Amino acid sequence: MDDVGEVTADIVILATGYQCALPDFLVETIDPEIDKPVFRRPGFEGIKTLGEIDERIAAFIRKAREDKDLTRAELGPLLGLSMQVYGRYERAFSKMHVTRMIHLCEILGFMPMEMLFSAAPHLWGRTPEEARDTMELAQQVVSLPHGTKRDLLA
Repeated sequence: MDDVGEVTADIVILATGYQCALPDFLVETIDPEIDKPVFRRPGFEGIKTLGEIDERIAAFIRKAREDKDLTRAELGPLLGLSMQVYGRYERAFSKMHVTRMIHLCEILGFMPMEMLFSAAPHLWGRTPEEARDTMELAQQVVSLPHGTKRDLLA
């Protein structure tokens, strides 16, 4: 066993001696932002680095802001931030926390799943087409009247 760990069947034995079940779809990889191996699920274009995922999130929030015809200088104060600090999110310099994402959803009017889909569409299906279809269906369900949603659940 090397200093990182050894995969035996579907059990991962980490260098610390800790054992855990490894789902078939996870693979060990190295990310430039993390100094240890991590296990990730490959996307449609392979495994994106955490930095690449941050870039996709940044592009999504930039477009969402532009779609609302807001400047960074206008949006920053709505979030309690200066234009410069908000700009760090759009440049993928600052990491997006869930609480900030929720606040952006409230102001810019998008659903959290839309941002997550833009960053990691492979979480919505086995193929790009299935992922797009799943996302479109989810968006349609969100827009249904409450009574229709209740009927679907019955």
